[in-house]
Amino acid sequence: MLVEVQHTMGDSMEQGIRTFRMYLVQTAWTCSDSGVIFGPQWSVLRSEIPGDASAAMTNDDQPTTLPRRQLGRFLREAREGRGFSMERAAQLVELSKTALHRIETGGVKKLRIRDVQALCDLYDVGGADTDRTVELAKQAQASSWYTTFGGLYGDSTFTMYVGLAASAREIAAYNEIVIGLTQTPDYARALIGGFYRDSSADDIERRVELRMKRQSILTRGTDPVKLEVLLHESALHRVVGGPRVMAAQFRHLAELSKLSNVSVRLHPYSAGCAWGLFHGAFVILDFGTDGRRRQIAPPLVYLEGSGKPDLYMEDADDVRRYHEIASAIRRSTLDETRTRDVLRRAARSYAQ
Repeated sequence: MLVEVQHTMGDSMEQGIRTFRMYLVQTAWTCSDSGVIFGPQWSVLRSEIPGDASAAMTNDDQPTTLPRRQLGRFLREAREGRGFSMERAAQLVELSKTALHRIETGGVKKLRIRDVQALCDLYDVGGADTDRTVELAKQAQASSWYTTFGGLYGDSTFTMYVGLAASAREIAAYNEIVIGLTQTPDYARALIGGFYRDSSADDIERRVELRMKRQSILTRGTDPVKLEVLLHESALHRVVGGPRVMAAQFRHLAELSKLSNVSVRLHPYSAGCAWGLFHGAFVILDFGTDGRRRQIAPPLVYLEGSGKPDLYMEDADDVRRYHEIASAIRRSTLDETRTRDVLRRAARSYAQ
C-alpha cells in the first residue's frame, strides 16, 4: 500500500522547519517459524524537500542497511543450521565465496532475487519463510533514512534490536526505567508480565529466560559490549514489581556498574531537560571498525516502539544529533561513584 505523508521536522535543533513528503511502502509480515520477525516495516522510498538539491534521491545514494543486515543474518543462520560451510554453499548456488560473504554481512546493495531464492532452496527454508525472505531482499534495496520493525514485544525469540546489540561494540542508552541488559529476572518478569497480561506463566518465564541470556554480551569472555547507561532519576521512584524487586534491582545495577565495560550514571530531576527537550528513551549503537579502521557497519539510533513498531535511524545527521543529546545529558549526570552510592541508598530504602 502506497501512502503519502505530510511530515514536518527541523533541519536542526536551532534552525527552522521544513516540509517534505515521504512515500512509504508497508509490508505486513509475521514471525517466521524459525523465530525471525519480518515486519511490519515502513521504508522511506523517496524524499522531496522543497528547495533542497538532495530532493531526488536514488537507491544508490543512501540505501538502508538494516534490512540487508537482517537478511544476511537470516541466511547465515540458515546455512549454519544446515551444516554448510560458506565455501560449499557458495559453490552449490554458483556464487563466489566473497559474494556470499557480502550477502551474509549485508554488504550487497542490489541483491539478485534468484540468488536469495537459490540459497533458501539449498537451506531447505520453508515456502512461507522463502517468500518473506524474498520480500525482505526487495525491501533491502529501498532508499531510507529510517526503518521500522515490529515492536520490542512482538516476539521475544527475536527482535532486530537483539541482533544489533549483540554485534555492537559500544551501546549508549538513556531511559527512565532500568534497561533490559541490566534488569534482574524479577524486574524483567514484572515488566514482561504486565505487557503479556493474557500469556501463560510458562510463556512469560520463557521470555524472561531469553532476556537474561541476552545479557551475556556484557560478560562474555571475548570482546564484551561496552555499555553506557544514562538513567533518569525517575527510575528510582517508578515501582516495578514491588519494594523487594526494586531493592534487588538497584543492588544488582550498582554491582554491574563496577564492571570495566559498564558505566551507569544517574540523570537527576534537578538537571532539567537536555536541550530543553523531552526527548524520550533512546539507544545509540556503534559497531566499531575492522583491522583497516573501516566501519564494520554504520552506527544507528534505536527508539523502542513500546508496542508500536520500533524505529531505527541511520542518517548521519540523526546519529550525530543523538550523540549530542547524550553528551548534554552526560554533562549533567552524577558521576559513576555518586550514582553507585545513590543506587545503594535506594536499595536500602526499598528493603526496609
